[in-house]
Amino acid sequence: MIQVAIVDDHQIVRTGFRELLSEDASINIAFEAATGDEALEKLRATQCGVLLLDISLPGKSGVDVLRAVRQRYPEINVLILSGFPEESYALAMMRNGANGYLCKDCEGEELLRAIHMVSAGRRYVSPRTAELLADEMSGERSGVLHETLSDRELQVFLRLARGESVSAIAGQLHLSVKTISTYRSRVTEKLNVSSNAELATYALRHGLIND
Repeated sequence: MIQVAIVDDHQIVRTGFRELLSEDASINIAFEAATGDEALEKLRATQCGVLLLDISLPGKSGVDVLRAVRQRYPEINVLILSGFPEESYALAMMRNGANGYLCKDCEGEELLRAIHMVSAGRRYVSPRTAELLADEMSGERSGVLHETLSDRELQVFLRLARGESVSAIAGQLHLSVKTISTYRSRVTEKLNVSSNAELATYALRHGLIND
């Protein structure tokens, strides 16, 4: 039996996933969570084999949760199920430890196939993600700059792009202001920008945050 957890802040989305997964007798819903903090709290008490994880969550984002799960529960397979297209996040999330990436408008059969694949310890690469990888390897696609960010740098970048201050980010991530400032410097250098406003512009241009 595959123990699956659903982490999404929209109840109607969680309900839809739950109904779809109930069609597969080999899948059991371990728990549902509406926030990143709730997901991490439930993981401490409930076993889970596959974590279906949205990126846009209140409080801790999916990027934050992915980093925490990779550090604390390396045995859990994380399948990102996002409203953002593969071009925005797929390669970055998989490079930072996700076992697969799917858009929420995927077919139910594809989701079930992905769950079984990552549960077996394999990575699930959607046809579109495979195209992106192939284009990159052939030189037809230059990797976008944010795909070079580490998981921590990506965390800090997205929070800065959403308008959070360095001190607020430090409090949320339990790091010093100096450490966050160092990450900010690395991010601005890697993305070739000089201000928080330019970080936000970059994020919007690449579809990493919503207007």
